[in-house]
Amino acid sequence: MTDGRDIIVKPIVSEKSYRLLEDNVYTFEVHSDATKPQIRSAVEEIFGVRVTRVNTLNRKGKRKRNRRNFSYGRKSDQKRALVTLAEGDSIELFDV
Repeated sequence: MTDGRDIIVKPIVSEKSYRLLEDNVYTFEVHSDATKPQIRSAVEEIFGVRVTRVNTLNRKGKRKRNRRNFSYGRKSDQKRALVTLAEGDSIELFDV
């Protein structure tokens, strides 16, 4: 994983992530093997901002029922990163 776009999969858009924008915290889905230093450098490289803190969390995929044949499947597991930016920096993608 040399390119930052291989590490950052997509931004997370939810009520909680928009609430965190007030504190200059941005939420991304990241590659499951990505480390905090890799996430920090990827965000700085892609968006041209300064990152002060990176928190990560692993979310287990939920069990889902198939209505057609009453079997069960799973949604995929996710790794998320909560990225805090330096004062005065922001990412244009999330501006409301």
